Amino acid sequence: MQKKLIIGLLLLGGVYLLLLLTGNKHVPRTLWMTIFHGKLGPDIDELNDFPVRKISKLQTQVWPLSSKYNTFDLGDVQISKIKAYETTAIVAIHKDSLLFEWYDLNYDVKTVSNSFSMAKSFTAALVGIALKEGFIKSLDEPIGSYIEAYAAAPYDKITIRHALMMSSGLDFKEDYGSMFSWPAKAYYGKDVNATILNPPKVNEPGEVYAYKGGDTQLLGMVLEKVTGKRVATYAAEKLWGKIGAESDAFWSLDVNDGMEKVSCCYYATARDFARIGKLYMNYGKWESEQLIDSAYVALSLRPGAPVTSTGKRNTEYGYQWWLLNYKDNEVFYARGIKGQYIFVVPAKELILVRLGHKRAEKKGDELPADIFEYLDLANEIAKN
Repeated sequence: MQKKLIIGLLLLGGVYLLLLLTGNKHVPRTLWMTIFHGKLGPDIDELNDFPVRKISKLQTQVWPLSSKYNTFDLGDVQISKIKAYETTAIVAIHKDSLLFEWYDLNYDVKTVSNSFSMAKSFTAALVGIALKEGFIKSLDEPIGSYIEAYAAAPYDKITIRHALMMSSGLDFKEDYGSMFSWPAKAYYGKDVNATILNPPKVNEPGEVYAYKGGDTQLLGMVLEKVTGKRVATYAAEKLWGKIGAESDAFWSLDVNDGMEKVSCCYYATARDFARIGKLYMNYGKWESEQLIDSAYVALSLRPGAPVTSTGKRNTEYGYQWWLLNYKDNEVFYARGIKGQYIFVVPAKELILVRLGHKRAEKKGDELPADIFEYLDLANEIAKN
């Protein structure tokens, strides 16, 4: 028995040593937080499972209620679809007023939950603010001006604009089904900035759009360098505190007092997420204050790099925002892997936020089908 125990411990030690040597020391933590807790991956309620930095509200502005607030009646078919994806919140803003909101599964107006990759759009907003404030001189500055590891070939030609467009040409292994991929290392690891050092180069920067969180993390490192502040601190001062947030938000860190996982993990309420949509619908202006230059917002909401990694013309992605034409309306939206969405339909002055635990399955390069279901629902609510 004692011999078997010693052998078992030696095997475990050997496996752990192998993980360390191969740059996969996040794996034990990944397994502990998923499989050993009965989960297959991250979820929207892990605020207390990681260190966080608070993004304080400042001057709260409550959404004015529409004269038709919550008069829209969800039908049985709509409720069935919404519940099938374990939706926790739906909020619709129409013409700057709160038109509709619906909560389920013990979530309510004050519940904060994980935005996952919607955070990429918020990071892009912070880059726009830093550009307007002069901390960033030009989007065409090389990343290497601020990140030493990117100052030499083959990374020295990569610019801030390339990272915004997700066209760095680098391969960060964006595979959500593997615990050895970049997203797992960034989410469960304890040094998120280390995950973007020395990646393989596969394309020249600016040529190909390929969705990957590593490009966003580069932007976070630049933000911290140019502002001299933690990203969440800068967000509180220059974004969250300016747009009337009703609740504090939180950004997950890699370790205590560490770096924000800026491609992910911004926790807020559905009502407050809608404010980011309003800010961009108004081209960076909130009330009377221009927080982001309108030209930057306009560039953000048109396709960036010319082609996708599959060789198709890029029509779907700008500066960390998704783009779509649906039923003759231009739509831009932020998107998270569990079906977190901020949809904005400028022509209709319409914003819809959906939060929850699941989304429809993707088929190849197709968009998840629930996107169109929520857009249809938004149109119906607005017509009510």
